[in-house]
Amino acid sequence: MPDAITIDDLIAKLGLQPHPEGGYYAETFRSFETCNPGNRYLGVRSTGTAIYYLLTPDTFSGMHILTSDEIFHHYLGDAVEQLQLFEDGTHKHVEIGTDLLAGQTPQMVVPKNVWQGGRLKPGGKFALLGCTVAPGFDFSDFSMGTRTALTAKWPTASDMIAALTRD
Repeated sequence: MPDAITIDDLIAKLGLQPHPEGGYYAETFRSFETCNPGNRYLGVRSTGTAIYYLLTPDTFSGMHILTSDEIFHHYLGDAVEQLQLFEDGTHKHVEIGTDLLAGQTPQMVVPKNVWQGGRLKPGGKFALLGCTVAPGFDFSDFSMGTRTALTAKWPTASDMIAALTRD
């Protein structure tokens, strides 16, 4: 990775736009093949989608939930700390990055119906990730969480929930 690359370079070169959850994105793939995976969706979905996703020091991925599985891929930059909240009331913190010896992983799967949010690790300049969703992403399958509701169910994760919500 060239040291001279900037956030503005990444946004321009990759055609990134602001994402409703925070950060910047550009869809890079949407399968023309479709499926109807049952009653959790209204209508058909693409079998898969992919995006570039950029986090910067002044952005974060707000706590949200999808009805499809999502795979994060770390491409460039600094590590991301991600919070995952499970239906049974448990949670986990993971780091998406390239320092395998420090416990980071360059690929992370978030199962469907798991609340998730993330941010750069402190001191990070940017992180360029890829996100692959199957069945494919559709905004109707996406919901943002609220600090009050998430903290009520996962009180032991309240500090990170507060950092990853806007209310």
